[in-house]
Amino acid sequence: MPRGDKSSYTSKQKRQAEHIEEGYEERGVSDDEAERRAWATVNAMSGGGKKSGSGRGKKTNKAPAKKGGRKGGAASAKRSKAAKSKSAKKAAATRKRKSAGGARKSTARKAARKSAGRKTAGARKTAARKSTARKSARKRGARKSTARKSSARKSARKAR
Repeated sequence: MPRGDKSSYTSKQKRQAEHIEEGYEERGVSDDEAERRAWATVNAMSGGGKKSGSGRGKKTNKAPAKKGGRKGGAASAKRSKAAKSKSAKKAAATRKRKSAGGARKSTARKAARKSAGRKTAGARKTAARKSTARKSARKRGARKSTARKSSARKSARKAR
């Protein structure tokens, strides 16, 4: 099964990952990073895809889903009020900046991911040109080597 193939995941796991991803995107995390974190969380909870095999009956570990709010709590408590306020303002500005047109970007990126497997016409042409160039270079090299061999044979005949 190729990397990134989600066929072994149940529909519930796919819904969970989508919901987690949306939560991260709302907080200003990039689309790719949000998707990566979402699937990492689903894998940590369930141990991977549950569609086939003996792992279907195992209980779900809900600890990874609950971890988000507590993470970094002790470090945050030690910081001054001014430092926390400054980082909160910076985070709010980042979220605002990323959400401007974010809905359009995310739908465009999702569509791009779906069609990523298909090559565009330009990519096919480029690949065809490269392969043609390689073939012609090989032919030129082959011609040169055959020319060298034939000239060597002629000179050997003359020497006799």
